[in-house]
Amino acid sequence: MITQLARSTIRETTPEEIRAFFTGKGMRVLTFLGYSGAEYENKAMMLEQGTRILDQFDPKKTIVNIGATPEGIGAVYEAAKRKGFLTTGIVSTQAKESNATLSPCVDIVFYVRDSTWGGFRPGTDQLSPTSKAMVENSDVLVAIGGGEVAKDELIAAKQAGKRVQFIPADMNHHIAREKALKKAQPAPTDFRGEASALF
Repeated sequence: MITQLARSTIRETTPEEIRAFFTGKGMRVLTFLGYSGAEYENKAMMLEQGTRILDQFDPKKTIVNIGATPEGIGAVYEAAKRKGFLTTGIVSTQAKESNATLSPCVDIVFYVRDSTWGGFRPGTDQLSPTSKAMVENSDVLVAIGGGEVAKDELIAAKQAGKRVQFIPADMNHHIAREKALKKAQPAPTDFRGEASALF
């Protein structure tokens, strides 16, 4: 099913259909990974790093792919659109079910039917459908910080021989403390995110 939202085309689709789309474009796919709802302690630094990465790629030959929502790493969409990149988002149907907002700067959104938000399937080294689509369709993956899902996608990307880059960044300290408080957990002291353990 395809629907039009403002300038975005939104499809609920399979990883195979997503692969056919990207293959048909014949362009390099640059995927950004990082925090979403956990946000960034230093958002300006994250955007500066994201823009620096974008400057290394040709908008006529590159698609910028993220996770469709505007929070956290999704803020890079705006910089990508300003520079003339075609933008895509691959996201779990969990986002639709929870009425998550989509970035106004994403051109094409692919919802992948998934019972999780991504990462490895519990107790396995098999990626969930969303993360499988994210990794398989990316040529270059750049993580600016990132939690559990980003970590799993980076592991799989490295195993698949993809070009991977990691830029350290703290999640938002206040949001992390509030989240722990709501779950009656001890206040965190490490804000580097799970993805940092790989590098």
